[in-house]
Amino acid sequence: MKSYTIHFIRHAPSEGNLEGRYIGRTESPLAMQSIRELLELKNKYPYPEAEAYYASPSTRCVDTLKILYPEADPEVILEMAECNFGDWENKTAEELKDDENFQKWMADGSQAAPPNGESGIVFMQRVCTGFEMLVKNMMHEGKTSAVLVTHGGVIMSILAAYGLPKANFYEWMSEPGHGYSVRITPSLWMRSMVMEVYDTLPARLEKSNREYTITDVAREAAQRAYGNKSQE
Repeated sequence: MKSYTIHFIRHAPSEGNLEGRYIGRTESPLAMQSIRELLELKNKYPYPEAEAYYASPSTRCVDTLKILYPEADPEVILEMAECNFGDWENKTAEELKDDENFQKWMADGSQAAPPNGESGIVFMQRVCTGFEMLVKNMMHEGKTSAVLVTHGGVIMSILAAYGLPKANFYEWMSEPGHGYSVRITPSLWMRSMVMEVYDTLPARLEKSNREYTITDVAREAAQRAYGNKSQE
């Protein structure tokens, strides 16, 4: 039975990311440190090839893909863009700490939206709509494998919505240059809108005296990034 494979890769950090700024629609170039670290990953670990290559419209995603796949001509998918942080774009939490709207946004999470920005719920709906269209187009065009370089929140949203094994949003955290491989079986997708998350990217080479599952790896990454928040 034909199946479809999609490899999700989180972009390397931009200069604004490393400065702790809210970089959504703001164009911030990859930091030189990030480029060096990405090249080190590429030289050390194998990244899978694919029939199709996709990226978020952000240059940091397109540039990450071009570093990993110099010969690729990626198709940009607008729906895979980072959340729009509105009036808080390119600002740090320190700069916004006295803003009452920012305080409310931090407390309410996905229920609130930045001024002139996007709420978490609207962001997830947009991303999921775009992903379902991507899968539909792959099936229609007969492309059985793809690479998508996008943002951490985009990957987390998609895997939380459709991924098996089931895990919450924060448990699907991935580090820059890393990600997950998924397998979509048409009959299961059409019936239940779910897909199998079967591997991490790049391939996990560290060995352990116990068997790791995909969610073990995801939760470890989430713990490093978010601490106890992943358990909320």
